[in-house]
This record gives sequence, C-alpha cells and structure tokens, in this order.
Amino acid sequence: MVPENLKYTDQHEWVRVEGDTATVGITDYAQHELGDIVYVELPLAGTDVTARKAFGVVEAVKTVSDLFAPVSGQVLAVNETLGTDASIVNKSPYREGWMIKIKMSNQSDLEHLFSPEEYKRLIGEQ
Repeated sequence: MVPENLKYTDQHEWVRVEGDTATVGITDYAQHELGDIVYVELPLAGTDVTARKAFGVVEAVKTVSDLFAPVSGQVLAVNETLGTDASIVNKSPYREGWMIKIKMSNQSDLEHLFSPEEYKRLIGEQ
C-alpha cells in the first residue's frame, strides 16, 4: 500500500506536506520489513534536523534501523504516543504512526523525494 498523496525517500520514510510543515513516518513496506516494532527514539521538539541525516531510531524485535530526515528544518512536534506504544507504527504507519512534524527550512528538499509511482518501482510493486 503506497498512498498517492505522499512523497517518499529511498530509506522508506514518507512525507505529508501541508504548507511549510512536513509530517514524517515510515512506510508500510518498512514496517513490514522490520517486523514488530518495540521502541522508537525521536528527537525533542525544537531540534534541528538535516535532510538525509539520521534523526532517530526504530527498534524492532530482530533489528534496529536509523530514521533519516527527508527534509531540513526544525522539529515542531513529536508523536508522544509512540513512547508508550511503538506498535502503532505497525498498525497504522500512515496515520496514527506518524513520527515527527518538521517546519521545513528549504522547500527545494522536496525535489529529491520520490513520487508514489517512483517509490512503488523502488520496492518492486510495479
């Protein structure tokens, strides 16, 4: 499942853009590949993040994986619910399982993201 209204990274993060705010999470493909997610480490609100640099960690039963910022900017909000129930990412990666919201500092970062069609090709769905 690859929603049509989002942009994607080659590291399997998704981005929902609303004005200068980017909501970020991991894709359904990523959560499926990781397996049961047990812990998510995210930055604090107010933290600056840089496009294509690690901003956090997702830990599953069998593996640990870095999370990479799709855009540069300042973290506006963090999904606090994931601190008590990281499995929400498995259950609802595109809605309740969002991770951070970033106030983008450079709209041109969006040019490096994949369209839904490009992401489907990346993961072999086309």
